[in-house]
Amino acid sequence: MKKIGILFGQENTFPQAFVDRVNEKAVDGITAEFVNIEQVEQAVPCGYDVIIDRISQDVPFYRAYLKNAALTGTAVINNAFWWSADEKFFNNALAVQLGVPVPKTLLLPSKARPDDTSENSFRNLAMFNWERAFERIGFPAFMKPHSGGGWKSVYKVDNPEEAWRAYDETGQLVMLYQEAIEFDDYFRCYCLGGEHVLIMPYEPRNAPHQRYQTTMKTQGKAGQQLLDTIKDYTLRLCKGLGYDFNTVEFAVRDGVPIAIDFGNPAPDADVNSVGPENFEWVVEHAAQLAIERAQANQAGKTNLTWGSFVHDSVGTFPRKSAGKADMQVGSAVNETNDLGATGAPKPAAKKAAPKKAASAPKPEPPTGEVPVAKAPAAKKAAAPKAPAAKKAAPTKAK
Repeated sequence: MKKIGILFGQENTFPQAFVDRVNEKAVDGITAEFVNIEQVEQAVPCGYDVIIDRISQDVPFYRAYLKNAALTGTAVINNAFWWSADEKFFNNALAVQLGVPVPKTLLLPSKARPDDTSENSFRNLAMFNWERAFERIGFPAFMKPHSGGGWKSVYKVDNPEEAWRAYDETGQLVMLYQEAIEFDDYFRCYCLGGEHVLIMPYEPRNAPHQRYQTTMKTQGKAGQQLLDTIKDYTLRLCKGLGYDFNTVEFAVRDGVPIAIDFGNPAPDADVNSVGPENFEWVVEHAAQLAIERAQANQAGKTNLTWGSFVHDSVGTFPRKSAGKADMQVGSAVNETNDLGATGAPKPAAKKAAPKKAASAPKPEPPTGEVPVAKAPAAKKAAAPKAPAAKKAAPTKAK
């Protein structure tokens, strides 16, 4: 019997509906249930052929469990290894290479130094030029974490003073500084299995429970061309990233769909937010996807989906010609570090040496902030208090 499991957290409607749908199909030799974890041992199979992951982004223990499961043959949806490496700035860069329009985006160094770092940790980092950033990105703009979701620590800024004030609140977060897209239409698209796409009109400016209560504004031939382009871009992104279960969001400016957010491997699938018809589509296609992966599962082999970026990288990896491997054994040394500290015993002092040997310099504890250049104070005008970070319903399941 092949077993399908779903790993989830606080959500209620989708997990039960998914399990019920798989079991209602009564496919010979396949059953579904909520994942049950007792003891996790390295390299020992977990007992599931397929696991739908809805929560490991918030629970590190689950992420480690899923990687071990994948190593021993479980098809984990979505790939926990890639999800661990994924972040928004890289996604945007990949989208550019895939030919999908994205907002102009810069990467900001963290305002505060990371723990266990000092000034010397940033010798390679030049002063950040805010004036050039403002010229490149313009206003309004968004400042948001380069990795994360759910509208946490997101700021919309309309002038330099608001940008600096927002940046001052970000602490050790590495942020994106991104062009705001004034849009005519907005869409949120489910993509399952790298081939099934559901395009939903969406209004992110509405209250969370009303965001799907909107209609597409572009009609006629232009509307159909827009939908075809959105489908094409959605498939390009999901295949490039290697996500089996994802949502992609597009803001349409002057007829051009611009990908805004497309790394949502545990997207909201609650019937109370997406609505009954969209919920039915997601449940049905998720059940079909899980059954297909269970049927195709090969015991003891890797059954994960990897994106075209990874496949292309592996295919072009330079390999050395076969030959005899080289080996050397290093000689013993007295351990030192770059700051001059040493673990070796001090040599005995000579009677003729009147001066005491200087003690090794010690690194100073991290203090202060990463330096960033601002415009001269004389140019800054008083501005109203920056708006609080925008809050919205999480796009990832909890």
